[in-house]
Formats: sequence, structure tokens, C-alpha cells
Amino acid sequence: MGPRRKRETPRRRSATPAPGGASLMTTPSLGTPRRQLHRRRNVWLKEVRKLQKSTDLLLRKRPFSLLVREICAKFSRGVDFYWQAQALLALQEAAEAFLVHLFEDAYLLSLHAGRVTLFPKDVQLARRIRGIQEGLG
Repeated sequence: MGPRRKRETPRRRSATPAPGGASLMTTPSLGTPRRQLHRRRNVWLKEVRKLQKSTDLLLRKRPFSLLVREICAKFSRGVDFYWQAQALLALQEAAEAFLVHLFEDAYLLSLHAGRVTLFPKDVQLARRIRGIQEGLG
């Protein structure tokens, strides 16, 4: 890694209020500058676009491997099985595809309810609508 750069402190506008009492740079409820909110929104939109273009795995391989081995040991009563790397990779691909599809369905349900925030009840309803065949478990 290269040398660390110092973070620049954000520049603020002068503290003179706008005519009418309220500042033009802040939102009424949050109190944070609008430009900052716009910048944050752009950051996560760029991240979403980047993830949609890529075919990389979203979960790290090592933690997923440890989780699979732990679950396997739990169900095999302590017997330690060996896992091929390709088998773990196939399992991770399937798990991520399942989760992405589930979150897509759940987010559509939250939009249908007139919300933008994803709640656990949306995920539960998506699993219930899917039924046993589609991975209710």
C-alpha cells in the first residue's frame, strides 16, 4: 500500500442565513447539506451499477467456506468431511443466486407496499409466496 493521504475537510458555505430564515443548503428534516445527500446517493448508485455489471461473487470465499464446514459438521455429528474447492464454489454460486433473487422479490413487495426500505416481513412474505418448491425450506 502507498502512503496515506490526509482527508480534506469539507468546505462549508458562510453561515449567513437565506432570506426567510431557512438555509437553502439544508433539508428541513435532516439538517444535512443537500449536496452531501446527493453525493451519498451517487456513491451507492455507482456501487449498484458496478455490482450489476460484474459477475464476481458477493460473499468472501473463506468465511463462506467456514460456514459450510461448520453446518456440515453439525449435521454429520462431528465427522469432518473434505470439500473440493469446486464444490464449495458451486454451493456459493447457488446460495448467492438464491439470495439475490429473494431480495429482488422482497424489494418488489416493499415497493408494492409504498415503501423504499426493505423490512424482514417483506423477505418472509416473499418466501411464503414462493412456497416449498422455490426454496421455502
